[in-house]
Amino acid sequence: MKKIWGILLLCCFASLAACNKEPQPEETMKAYIQAWNKQEFSKMYEQLSSDSKKEVSKEDFVKRYENIYSSIEVSQVTAELAETKEKKQQDKEKTDLHYKAKINTVAGTISFDHHAALVKEKKGEKEEWKIVWNPSLLFPSMQKGDEVRIKPYPAKRGEILDQKGNGLAINGTAYQVGIVPEKLGETAQTTKESLAKMLGITTEEIDKKLKEKWVQSNLFVPLAILPDEANHNDYTSLPGVKIVNKPMRTYPLKEAAGHLTGYVGEITAEELKTLKGYKAGDTIGKRGLEQVYENELRGENGGRIYIIDANKKEKGQLAEKPAKDGETLTVTINTNLQKELYNEMKSDAGTAGAVDPKTGNVLALVSSPSFDPNTFVRGMKSSQWEALNADQKKPLLNRFTQAYAPGSVFKPITAAIGLNTKTLNPQEEKQIPGLQWAKDSSWGNYYVTRVKDASPINLEKAMVYSDNVYFAQEGLKIGKEKFAEEAKKFGFAEKLPLKYPFQESTIAAKGIKNDIQLADTAYGQGEVVMTSLHLALSYAPFVTGGTIPVPSLKEGENTGKAWKENVISAENAKMLNAALVKVVNDAEGTGRGAKIEGASLAGKTGTAELKREKGEEGQENGWFVAYDAVNPNMIVAVMIEDVKTRGGSSYVVNKVKHVFENTMRK
Repeated sequence: MKKIWGILLLCCFASLAACNKEPQPEETMKAYIQAWNKQEFSKMYEQLSSDSKKEVSKEDFVKRYENIYSSIEVSQVTAELAETKEKKQQDKEKTDLHYKAKINTVAGTISFDHHAALVKEKKGEKEEWKIVWNPSLLFPSMQKGDEVRIKPYPAKRGEILDQKGNGLAINGTAYQVGIVPEKLGETAQTTKESLAKMLGITTEEIDKKLKEKWVQSNLFVPLAILPDEANHNDYTSLPGVKIVNKPMRTYPLKEAAGHLTGYVGEITAEELKTLKGYKAGDTIGKRGLEQVYENELRGENGGRIYIIDANKKEKGQLAEKPAKDGETLTVTINTNLQKELYNEMKSDAGTAGAVDPKTGNVLALVSSPSFDPNTFVRGMKSSQWEALNADQKKPLLNRFTQAYAPGSVFKPITAAIGLNTKTLNPQEEKQIPGLQWAKDSSWGNYYVTRVKDASPINLEKAMVYSDNVYFAQEGLKIGKEKFAEEAKKFGFAEKLPLKYPFQESTIAAKGIKNDIQLADTAYGQGEVVMTSLHLALSYAPFVTGGTIPVPSLKEGENTGKAWKENVISAENAKMLNAALVKVVNDAEGTGRGAKIEGASLAGKTGTAELKREKGEEGQENGWFVAYDAVNPNMIVAVMIEDVKTRGGSSYVVNKVKHVFENTMRK
């Protein structure tokens, strides 16, 4: 019992000692520093002395810190209490505490050692230490009446150039129209009405901009960016209206490369939550190459931070850092080919990919219909945005990143798999009579159809006639497990090794389920989906002797490296190449519409039927993959949607032929 009373007495003494403990100035300073490091300025204010609070209100204190830190773009504060050799006398009413601080800004790190004065104050029955605030606590050299100034050194965004140095996204100039209020004169209302009509806006919108706080009578008030084709005299003939040059991101290829380049825009509040190193008002890549290569293109702003006194005279520099411009990005795209493909496709919905089969350089990526990225940068009217979203052809959808059913353009891949597994004998003449075929009665009323009754038939004829039944039978001989495994040699179920995001090409979403699906898969139906770029890459082994190169979008990034090796033997590659030449040059070949006199084009046509069950009417997408067999420096894969009433794949064949004819002339 005595032991218990002893413990209780000790606890009481400890409690009394704690209650009588002298307040420590270090505790106040640590609380101030902790809030400072988190840039919680209102909590810093709580640690100030009564006299300091009389000098500056909480609102003004917080606003001053926020304005300064925002203007010099403070990203981090690291402050700490410094050790001192002097031993502090605890009974003093005043004391100084030393601290160290590092402040990261747009102009570099500002580092300093300083001290803060603290005073002991009474709060009711308690005593506490509080900080005597003065401007030197912002920066040591600051005094009353001084201000912090920043001279920004903005970084230029890196430009995007094609393989020959032609601009895809450049730092160009636009023409900005606006009003100088004092020059409007007596016809102000008439001028505003005329200008509003020309710009497609309301006079209320113009008045709203003229009434903004920063506007002064002699200052130019910008209203809109003019289209390139605008007649400037129509605007400048109006009193008070002025046109100025404005630096602006420009996309010379417009719609032809809208999805490829993407565009830039002001960072959103949502983006600010997830992206580091940005502030409100910054420009950021929103789509396409601008977004994919944002880190390389954006550069790093710099600036000079200095202090001026009450007479606006500079009294000292705090930090300075030069701007670091963004990287100039040279991509592998061929501008002429990009434009040729888009011009052939622009009236249709479709996609195209072109690649150099030896280097892997991506030469073109087209999605049609498209949009002009310049309209996003220069200011899109609500009517333009509504039109883009309402368009049934979906011009905002980037089709070249999407995977589609390939149809018969997949057959050379099936042939390669059959040759690799030795289940396909290219010389064998198969007896396949009729236009319909089913494995046996287990298929019920399901059957595979063909266009031409070509019996007997071998591999070459099957390729020339694009015979579904021949390839369906070969698929069954290969077997579903082996088929799926061998398809991986072509990069199926694997992301393309590119920084640009493409949908994966796949043989089947959850594996090939049965023989019917396997048969359909073998001629490019079933659940097979491929992107146009991957399809072009898949034909590379037929001209390289068995290698698929690593695709490259950035010049010199992976040029010449192999993505897939020994995809097919050189001998079998040569055989398939010869068959693809016949598809175009044989009088009965499905690709004969692409034949060019004096050239030796090779290729494969395909029509993918999009329907849920046999006998159902569905959309048909037309494909054509082609290359020059004599000079195979590019493989082009094009898909156009809804070609059923326009000649099927022959509609696509004609367009690809024009592209090769035009590029061969240049």
